Amino acid sequence: MQLSTREFKTVSYVSGPLLFLEHAQSVPYGAMVSILLPGGEERHGQALEVSEEYAVIQVLEETRGLDVAETTVRLEENVARLGVSADMIGRVFNGTGQPIDGLPAVIPEKRLEITGSPINPVSREKPSDFIQTGISAIDGFNTLVRGQKLPIFSGAGLPANEIAAMLLKQAKVLGEEEDFAVVFGAMGVTQREASFFLQQFERTGSSERVVTFLNMADDPTIERILTPRMALTTAEFLAFEHDMQVLVILTDMTNYCEALREIGSAREEIPGRRGYPGYMYTDLATIYERAGMIKGRKGSVTQIPILTMPDDDITHPIADLTGYITEGQIVLSRHLHRMNYFPPIDVLPSLSRLMNNGIGEGRTREDHRALANQLYACYAEGRDIRRLVAIVGEEALTDLDRNYLKFADDFEQQMINQRDTDRTITDTLGLGWRLLKRIPTSELKRVNKDLISRYFSEIMEEGVKTPFY
Repeated sequence: MQLSTREFKTVSYVSGPLLFLEHAQSVPYGAMVSILLPGGEERHGQALEVSEEYAVIQVLEETRGLDVAETTVRLEENVARLGVSADMIGRVFNGTGQPIDGLPAVIPEKRLEITGSPINPVSREKPSDFIQTGISAIDGFNTLVRGQKLPIFSGAGLPANEIAAMLLKQAKVLGEEEDFAVVFGAMGVTQREASFFLQQFERTGSSERVVTFLNMADDPTIERILTPRMALTTAEFLAFEHDMQVLVILTDMTNYCEALREIGSAREEIPGRRGYPGYMYTDLATIYERAGMIKGRKGSVTQIPILTMPDDDITHPIADLTGYITEGQIVLSRHLHRMNYFPPIDVLPSLSRLMNNGIGEGRTREDHRALANQLYACYAEGRDIRRLVAIVGEEALTDLDRNYLKFADDFEQQMINQRDTDRTITDTLGLGWRLLKRIPTSELKRVNKDLISRYFSEIMEEGVKTPFY
C-alpha cells in the first residue's frame, strides 16, 4: 500500500500542539502527515513517537478547531524531507521550508532527510583553515576555523544579532577564492529582529549568497524544532554536493530549547534540569555535530549558534550543554555593553578549542599564540587590580600596578571596542604589540626576546603614534 493512501480516523485526543492517534503502529517514526479537517482545511504534522497504543503527531500549525471524531490523518512521507537546490541561495523560507518571499517554489535537485547523514568520524577532516572575521576579540584570541562550531553566549538586550551581521559581512578565508554561502536559521524571532537581518543582508550586498529560514515568534512553537534541521540540511547539500564553504548562523537556540520543553510538557515527559527534557543534550548534539569537513570534499559547514543565557547565567542548562558539545564559546559582557563598547566580547571567559589548529606561521603569523597569551595575562592582571582598587583605593598601587590598570582600560577601549571597523589579522596583532609597550619588557614572560625585539622595532620604524610613548 502506498504511503499517500494510508489514512487514519482514530484521533483520540489533542494536547497542546500534539495529536494522539490510536491503533497506528504502522506509522513510521518521523513520518510527515497531512491532517484533514471536516471542512476541507489541511494542516501538517510529524510523528514524534510511536508505541503499541498511540502515535503522537506534532501539528505544525495550530490545533484549534480540530474535531477529534471527524479529523483524518494521512501519511505523506515516511521521514521528514526537504527539497534542496542551489537555487535556494538568495531566497527566504519559513521554518518548514516553504518560500515566503513571494517567488515560486524551488525545483529541487534532491529531496533529503532533514535529520542529515552522520559523518563517519574517520572521514572527518581536521579543521585547520583560519577564518578572518575582522573582529579582533575573535581573530586574535578566540580564532574561528573552517568546519568549527563556535557559539555566541549572549544575554537579554546584548547585541548578538549585530555581531552576527558583522560576521556575515566580514568573514573570509584568506588567500582563497572559493564559493561562499551563508545559511541563516532564525527561531522564535520578533518581526523587528527578522527585519533587522533582512535589511542587513540587503545593505551589505550579502543577500545574494544567503539562504534564510525564518520562524517568527507568532509561528507555531513546534515549527522551531524543524527550522535548524532545515537550515543544516541545506548547508550540507551546498557544502558537500556543490563544494561550497558554508557558514551557518542559528539564532536563538534558547527559543529552540524552550520549544523542546513545551513539547516535553505536552507529552507528559519526566522533566530534567529546570524542566528541560532529559534528552536535550542528545538533541542539541544532533544539531551541533552537523558542522565539519569531510576528507576528499572541498566544501565545509561552519556553525555559529547564538543563544541567550537566562539571567546571564553561563551555568544554565542550555549554555552548559552547548559548551560541552561545541568547540568553545564567545561570551558577551554586559559591563562592556554598558560602557558602549562594541562588540562587547569578554575575551577571558571566551574560548576557541580549535584556535591552535588555525594560527601560527603559514596561517596567521608566527607570533600569534605567544602574543595572545601575553595579552591575556596582562589583561587578566589589570582586571584583578581593578577589583583591588575598589577595596584599597588607587593610592595603594605601585607604578607597575598602575601600568596594568591602564593597560586593561586601553585594551578594552582599543582592542575590543572597534565599532564597525573590519580589521585584518595583521592589524589586530600590530595593535596588540603597541598595547604591550605600556608594560615593562621584564614583565613580558610569555613571548621570547627575539619576538619582542623584532616587533617593537617594527613599531618604532613604522612611526606609529600611540598614547604610550
